[in-house]
Amino acid sequence: MSEPPSDSPHPAGDDLLDAVRLGLIEGVGPLTRRKLLARFGSAAAVLAAAPSDLRQIEGVGPTLAGRIAAAEGIDAQAEIDLCAQHGIQIITESDPRYPRMLREIHDPPGLLFVQGTLAAADGLAIGIVGTRHATAYGLRQAERLAGSLSRAGLTVVSGLARGIDAVAHRAALEAGGRTLAVLASGVLHVYPPEHNALARQITGCGALLSEQPPRSAPLGGTFPQRNRLISGLALGVIVVEAAERSGALITARHAMEQGRDVFALPGNVESRASRGCHRLIRDGATLIESADDVLEQLGPLVEAVPRDDGRTVHHPAELTLNDLERQVLDAVRAETTTVDQIVAASGLPVPQVLATLSVLEMKHLIRRLSGTSVVRL
Repeated sequence: MSEPPSDSPHPAGDDLLDAVRLGLIEGVGPLTRRKLLARFGSAAAVLAAAPSDLRQIEGVGPTLAGRIAAAEGIDAQAEIDLCAQHGIQIITESDPRYPRMLREIHDPPGLLFVQGTLAAADGLAIGIVGTRHATAYGLRQAERLAGSLSRAGLTVVSGLARGIDAVAHRAALEAGGRTLAVLASGVLHVYPPEHNALARQITGCGALLSEQPPRSAPLGGTFPQRNRLISGLALGVIVVEAAERSGALITARHAMEQGRDVFALPGNVESRASRGCHRLIRDGATLIESADDVLEQLGPLVEAVPRDDGRTVHHPAELTLNDLERQVLDAVRAETTTVDQIVAASGLPVPQVLATLSVLEMKHLIRRLSGTSVVRL
């Protein structure tokens, strides 16, 4: 593999150069990339492989094998320099900054181009999607849900599209929260173009993300491909309004396949924009009316998520606790804890502790083992 030119303003290491070069080869999608890496062990080994060996991989025909063999002609260093000039991070799947939730899906992107910042708190994210042709009702509900969930502490993920997506991003920003926009184009080619100003706002309180190179224009096939990343980054996906053939339903399908929760907001039975949501509800999606419905449904986290306030969250429902409820929950341990121990640790009177434990039990944060002992879930 050739070395980067010595006069490059941002010379990259060989591993990054190889990863970017492999990612820029037309036809090497997430699944093909995974098969190639599983067979050859590294991007450098894939690029150095003989075409005859490459063709043994399922999905790699003579044309793609030829492209991989000729990949040394791809100027990966120029792409890396472009990203550096525009403050774009290139995050590979082996990078510790790579979102854990996204790494869990069966077809994660090999490269993420990120403009803005990813934070540990983004492990508590909710996708909000819907039609581009939203009704006044849909826009109002998207704004209400995104604002409430953002104030509760969740990061709002959407696709920067017209309609529901844009409203969800704006509501999160207005609530002082974080939001991630996943693009079907490159992060330097914002689509639709009228959302350029919104995109700049998002980079200040979250990030733009794409698996496409920064200058890539949006193509028809990249939109449904993008949708799997929206659901992959989130604990669950809310569909606010969707026609029967809406792209939001593709996101919901990806969420189901990825084991994420799917929520749907009911609408007017005479509205075409609500038919997709009603179909999702018939198929088993959770009907929601408020942010509380979402927080109550989301299950315990696989990993605890650190917050900016220094606390660690084990369950999204913890985000809605008041100071008293938090004080009692902090006194409950993972092993059996008696009411007397909670009273001693919290310094609260017995009746207040008992009443608060009932609230925590309803929020599925603790389980009562007996009349005098509980355990934290």
